[in-house]
Amino acid sequence: MIGLTSLWTNGRPLVPTKLNSKRASLVLSKIDEILAWEKSSDRERDTQFVELGRYLCEVRAGQYWRLDNLRSFDEYLERKFPESRRKAYYLMAIHEHLPKIPKCELKLMGWTKARELVKVVRSNGRGFDCAPWVHKAIELPREEFKREVEKHLTGQETEPSEIIYFKVYKSQLPVIEQALETAALMVGSGKSRGYCLEMICADFLAGANLEGGDVKSVPAVFSYESEFEKGRAPGEMTNP
Repeated sequence: MIGLTSLWTNGRPLVPTKLNSKRASLVLSKIDEILAWEKSSDRERDTQFVELGRYLCEVRAGQYWRLDNLRSFDEYLERKFPESRRKAYYLMAIHEHLPKIPKCELKLMGWTKARELVKVVRSNGRGFDCAPWVHKAIELPREEFKREVEKHLTGQETEPSEIIYFKVYKSQLPVIEQALETAALMVGSGKSRGYCLEMICADFLAGANLEGGDVKSVPAVFSYESEFEKGRAPGEMTNP
């Protein structure tokens, strides 16, 4: 009988809990208000994330999503966070793992640095030294703090990185993918695509140096090809 009456899985009851409709309605409306503020102001997003994480944890624990006739908490998140549910889980992890840090200090560091701080808490457990890490999170720029966290977790220095965005046409993708795959075979599959791209660029520059002895002449080639693709002779100007 004990096995039949203790219906739990992963620390959560299989049998639906009694729904507090009044509290559920209040919390769900608070979440809607915060998400509406997020759309109107990025600044609000960094000041309301503490409350949003707390409310989301309460929705999951109290199964408040049932008030909207939804089948699961994941379905609720799909509706409220259509772009990515990952952020919702990050905010919930901040609430669950950083309860001793005052809200005002969490808001000063922002949710992205608080997310990184959660990694340190998970790694250190009860040995987590709160004060110096909170100070670092508030004072250091985001990327520098992220490197501090990675250094703490891996014991290795990390080189500053930057994400680069540029547009390519679908017809260009096969050539680009083939070049990256070929470079990966040459330098080793364990290397990142960024490293492979660096090797391709270095090889190109080396070839340009061998052919002309002057890298400054390379842009002229691209200028010619660009004008040719646009359907006019190099140097031909369009009408204003």
